[in-house]
Amino acid sequence: MPNPVTIQDVKVILTQPGKSRLCIVKVITSEPGLYGLGCATFTQRIFAVAAAIERHLRPFLLGRDVDRIEEIWNMSMVHGYWRNGPVLNNAISGVDQALWDIKGKRAGMSVCDLLGGKSRQAAHVYVHADGRDKQEVAENARAFMEQGYRFIRVQMGGYGGQGSPMVKPRQAPAGAYFDPRHYCRQMLDMIAYVREEVGEAIELLHDVHERLAPIHAVEFAKDVERFKLFFLEDALAPEDIAWFRHIRRQCATPLAMGELFNNPHEWQLLIQERLIDFIRMHISQMGGITPARNVAIFADMYGIRTAWHGPSDTSPVGHAANLQLDLWHPNFGVQEWYRPSELDYEIFPGLPVVEEGYLYPNCKPGLGIDINESLAAKYPCQEIVEQWTQTRLPDGSPARP
Repeated sequence: MPNPVTIQDVKVILTQPGKSRLCIVKVITSEPGLYGLGCATFTQRIFAVAAAIERHLRPFLLGRDVDRIEEIWNMSMVHGYWRNGPVLNNAISGVDQALWDIKGKRAGMSVCDLLGGKSRQAAHVYVHADGRDKQEVAENARAFMEQGYRFIRVQMGGYGGQGSPMVKPRQAPAGAYFDPRHYCRQMLDMIAYVREEVGEAIELLHDVHERLAPIHAVEFAKDVERFKLFFLEDALAPEDIAWFRHIRRQCATPLAMGELFNNPHEWQLLIQERLIDFIRMHISQMGGITPARNVAIFADMYGIRTAWHGPSDTSPVGHAANLQLDLWHPNFGVQEWYRPSELDYEIFPGLPVVEEGYLYPNCKPGLGIDINESLAAKYPCQEIVEQWTQTRLPDGSPARP
């Protein structure tokens, strides 16, 4: 029996070619030239993830058989005893995705084919149309339509809106202020305007970004029902998921949830009780391809579709992993797409491309993506303190971002 291919080294690659700090894991094997890539991007705590990989996972993984993906995932999750947190999950994800990449390369097959083969040739994507006012949002949405996109998320003024007539207390601290009630009125007016402008054939989406009190989220979901959204995203925070029962009882607005989820108990209830329509975890946040595969199968049993998280703080490697899952599972809904820069394509050869609103894979084995490490090194991660997550209500009290 031939000797197994083992993990010879685990390398962390940090890079920031755009606004988001990215963490890529490179698992190097005992077979010359064979390695795999995975996404471990938790951009707001990027250095904590890097330390978890380098100081804890790497020593634990050296010498292990690369084929034993299930064993490695499960043992990595419990090895630190405390589990289901975003730093550890992202660290494990980077290794997990890299091992799937390696297995595909060894087999000469894509990850999609390893999982069971294609259910579709390409994946529908949605893009983000923002704007300073409703007219600009509609204009940007029409521009995307001309490029062939048929699923468009509409926002105005970023998350939480902008321009509310806000009176702050004296000596109010600095922060990203927003008024939830003004946001509700403003967004309803914007969505009504955009729907009138683009017609019924285009699928519109909107992201609340968990910024509303639960009862106001229920009210907002009822109010947008008439606009026939493809889905309303993150109407509630993970801490408030029991409120989805109230939304479900009162309206038929399709609901998507999950990008902040870490723990299986957060998604199991929503799926089993059919309280949402789309499950949309951040693949690295939940621990990688292995748990995402399991969730997709579980959700399919209850008629719930997937819409994996795919903003710019999912790395190009993570987007490649998303696409492999999208192509495979039958209950795919739509994929969020961040529209990579030319630099992204230079640093990450094999990054999937969009044509007429569909995201297409290439014919390469594994995840089908690589990294130009010398070019990535020219764009080091910046030491920054996030501003947009320092969110406040009009009276200055902290709020969810």
